[in-house]
Amino acid sequence: MRTSTITRKTAETVISVQINLDGSGVYDNQTGVGFFDHMLDQLSRHSLIDMKVQAKGDLHIDDHHTVEDTGIALGQAIAQALGDKRGIRRYGSCLLAMDDAQVRCALDLSARPFLIWNVDLPTAKIGTFDTELVREFFQAVSTHGGITLHVDYLHGINSHHIAEATFKSVARALREAVESDPRKADDVPSTKGAL
Repeated sequence: MRTSTITRKTAETVISVQINLDGSGVYDNQTGVGFFDHMLDQLSRHSLIDMKVQAKGDLHIDDHHTVEDTGIALGQAIAQALGDKRGIRRYGSCLLAMDDAQVRCALDLSARPFLIWNVDLPTAKIGTFDTELVREFFQAVSTHGGITLHVDYLHGINSHHIAEATFKSVARALREAVESDPRKADDVPSTKGAL
């Protein structure tokens, strides 16, 4: 099974992430940041990656360290669970509509992290959640997961819808990329022979 558990402890946070790439989208995410938990639930449900995230962070300061460190641990968990990436599809994409919002994601599980982020969230906050943390989370996932990640906001007027469409679009693209390719189940999807 393609599973992993990552524990990250710093002076600012204690994070535990457990994932199963071959799951059904079962989740139990408890970070102490309500909106972020809702987004992690969406990421799990729509990627079909079982995910359990437990985080304790310095929320008395703000949500930044908790969100970023969760992204770091999740990226590490994805990379660990993929192993040598033999037999995966490697690439994924999704054009996703949610009410007024439309977001496009394309990604490559290349081991070459790079984030292209063209997402405009029109408000500074969603409830008490700082919207700039959406980018911080995906930057951390991309960097520590070795993922080339391109996310483009096409249109939308509601920050909640745009942010949620972003998580769902990344989830659907990730689902496609981590899936087994039945035509090349024993091969690493690269002419280099390694990723």
